[in-house]
Amino acid sequence: MAVASPKSRQRVARNFIKRYGRLHFRRLLDALANGESGQAIANDFDVSRERVRQWKNTFGEVITYYRVYPEIDQILHERRTA
Repeated sequence: MAVASPKSRQRVARNFIKRYGRLHFRRLLDALANGESGQAIANDFDVSRERVRQWKNTFGEVITYYRVYPEIDQILHERRTA
């Protein structure tokens, strides 16, 4: 998969704003950040899920991580007693 350049991403964002407006751009970014389904977003903008996927990949990235609960981390760092 080719990674878009910063200029390319900016061009797509400006084209989106020109077509849909700045408020709808914010709505799209919020929807993507909140994990709304591609189909729901596509319905809102009257586009395909594929177009939403393309916007998602162009405007940001999904970052997932695993966070250990503090009480579990504490067990890891306890000193062993003999």
